[in-house]
Amino acid sequence: MKKNILEAPFVKEICRLASNMYRLGWDERNGGNISYLLDEAEVGEYLDLDKPLRVIPNSGVHPTGFDASPLAGKIFLVTGTGRYFKNVEYDPETNLGIVRICQDGKSSEVLWGYKGGGRPSSEFPAHMMSHMARLKVDPKQRIVIHCHPSNILAMTYVHDLDEAKFSHTLWEMSTECIVVFPEGVGVLPWMLCGTDEIGVATAKKMEDFRIVLWTNHGIYGAGDDVDEAFGLIETVEKAATIYNLIGGREIKNTISEENFLELIKQFSLEKVVNYSFFNNPEYRALKK
Repeated sequence: MKKNILEAPFVKEICRLASNMYRLGWDERNGGNISYLLDEAEVGEYLDLDKPLRVIPNSGVHPTGFDASPLAGKIFLVTGTGRYFKNVEYDPETNLGIVRICQDGKSSEVLWGYKGGGRPSSEFPAHMMSHMARLKVDPKQRIVIHCHPSNILAMTYVHDLDEAKFSHTLWEMSTECIVVFPEGVGVLPWMLCGTDEIGVATAKKMEDFRIVLWTNHGIYGAGDDVDEAFGLIETVEKAATIYNLIGGREIKNTISEENFLELIKQFSLEKVVNYSFFNNPEYRALKK
């Protein structure tokens, strides 16, 4: 006897996440998407993995030439295309789905969900590309979240898009920022969404960053689990909120390079040394 899939911890967790993100205003209407790499044995406690419901192509808004075969056999819980996050917790079977990537890398088996003929988010190909990139960096990385937080989105309109400068500004907004995302943030210029091009560009950034900003659009975040990925985006959005609250006012107090050096040493933030914009001799010595 299989357990009730609606009681599965991973389904409940994504339902809570979707509702929380909607209440925060990060996922208006049907904006945003989530993909969660699941453990096959755990899914097998709830679903008959030998009886997929149907097979669908791995394409979004546009046809894709993307080959997902490196993910063949892996199982993902993915929000549905055109679905509103506010409805996920009330009707998970319609608004979510569980898919297994086929060996051909061009299609997926629907194991559960997407009731009524639905399908995964149109940006699932971009998610799969990011999963592939993050798994190469860290095999424990399991979740990719795309959303539209207001303050980080606003910041992309007014801030220089240079990654080092953008990361440095975010770090200056709160002491915890450099600790939470010491590698900084990746930044992409405006690109057409739902295409292989933006998926490839995002995945390339994901080789170095867990956060990638889509200018004038939103944010991509990755992590080992829901709490880590959500908390990462939450911290970036908090920093952007402070930046916007400051506006054009004179800054009289800030986190200095000397302060950053103390944080780097205190928390062993090796990834920060990839940046060259600190001039402190002690900082430069860490790069050697």
